[in-house]
Amino acid sequence: MLKPSLQLRVGQQLTMTPQLQQAIRLLQLPILELNAQLQQLLDSNVMLELEEPAERDGDLPGPAEAVEFERFTADGDRAPATDDATGDFDYDPDESGVLPDEVPDSPLWNEASAPGRSDPWSDDDRQAEIADESGQSLREHLLWQLEMDHFSPREALIGEALIDCVNDDGYLTETMQGILAMLPATAGFTLAEVEQVLARVQALDPPGVAARDLRECITLQLQQLDPATPGLALAQAIAGAHLDLVAEQQLTMLRRKLGASDVEIEEALALVRGCNPRPGAGIEAARPEYVVPDVFVRKHDGKWLVEVNRSLAPRLRVNQAYAQMLRGNSEHAVLRTQLQEARWLVRSLEIRNDTLLKVASCIVERQVDFFEHGEERMKPMILRDVAEAVEMHESTISRVTSGKYMHTPRGVFELRFFFSSQVAGEDGTEQSSTAVRARIRKLVGQESPGAPLSDSRIAELLQADGINVARRTVAKYREAMKIPPSSERRRRGAR
Repeated sequence: MLKPSLQLRVGQQLTMTPQLQQAIRLLQLPILELNAQLQQLLDSNVMLELEEPAERDGDLPGPAEAVEFERFTADGDRAPATDDATGDFDYDPDESGVLPDEVPDSPLWNEASAPGRSDPWSDDDRQAEIADESGQSLREHLLWQLEMDHFSPREALIGEALIDCVNDDGYLTETMQGILAMLPATAGFTLAEVEQVLARVQALDPPGVAARDLRECITLQLQQLDPATPGLALAQAIAGAHLDLVAEQQLTMLRRKLGASDVEIEEALALVRGCNPRPGAGIEAARPEYVVPDVFVRKHDGKWLVEVNRSLAPRLRVNQAYAQMLRGNSEHAVLRTQLQEARWLVRSLEIRNDTLLKVASCIVERQVDFFEHGEERMKPMILRDVAEAVEMHESTISRVTSGKYMHTPRGVFELRFFFSSQVAGEDGTEQSSTAVRARIRKLVGQESPGAPLSDSRIAELLQADGINVARRTVAKYREAMKIPPSSERRRRGAR
């Protein structure tokens, strides 16, 4: 028979308090999202107030705002400051600190631009593409013209089906038979009707829209030029059947097939290059993305300084006047709850800034050679290395480095950029995969255009420098950096 009894047990249990949950949530927010979150809390909690900028103009960077690292020589003397590319840079704390994100240029035609190569489709006289600031998408822009033009209800139905199959670049992505299958079968639409409406849609703005390929896109744009334009007929002939020769720079073969002189070919090519290969991009152009650095790193008097960016996020504090009124007063439970939440929030912000500064300082301390000499001196580093150095959990380091950016004399980098895998060297040392990529990029940049280095040759050169990598590893890194293979580089060098 069971009898009731009392037992004493000793144990430990991790409890996620509301304060800890709030600190973790604020820790992983980038500075722009943090700013929006703080503004929302400031509007909803009367116990919070904004610290005015005039009250902190005379404040000096405290221990939670800046950390210095001195560089020493091999003899133990402090290294003097240098004036190289990694030297000092001016930073005004009153500025917003908003920096444009570096977005790689996308190819306009068939091939991406490579360093030291002139794109056969590029032309200095080509008009700059002006993005539409109306906020309309390409589909909305075409549907608006469809409503304004004199389309019959039957033609408008076909036109909407065609517009739905136009991608963001302005090209038709479906065949005529496929579009015909999308239309109601009971209406009895024919392929000839779809072709007829397609011709009317292709006459809409922007020129060249709803084309089925590049040849048709350029031809549609050339058709809108004045028939008396010099070289127009020759340009239409090139767009119709000889774009491959233009792309391969086979101008001699092009002159032979068309029976034209050099001057006539140049006039025609100028018209072809003046066409927009992506007509839809000007209507719905991607807006530039901006990166706000959370941390600033600069070198001053031979020391690396790490500072947390406090210029955008508002500084909050507890309203002391209201707090004094509630002291010793057991009433106003709602205000007392808001007071406790306000104190938690201020403390959570302090924890966030301290943690961010510790992690950023540890990264700078371990990657000082990168800031001094570049990517080739990047050291391998994982989350565990930083977690052990700052005595925190790896999940905390992951939250801190996610979506946070560091402004350095070498550019703006995400904190995760400094973490990379390692490649074993022949002497037992470890090389960062980022450093290996930089070496590969350097070797390719220094190669002869007529005799590019193969992946096997690059692997041999790296092994000669003590970096033991296989050919397939070189190929993987090269493809990740979007460097074409040696055969393609040799063909470009022959042009």
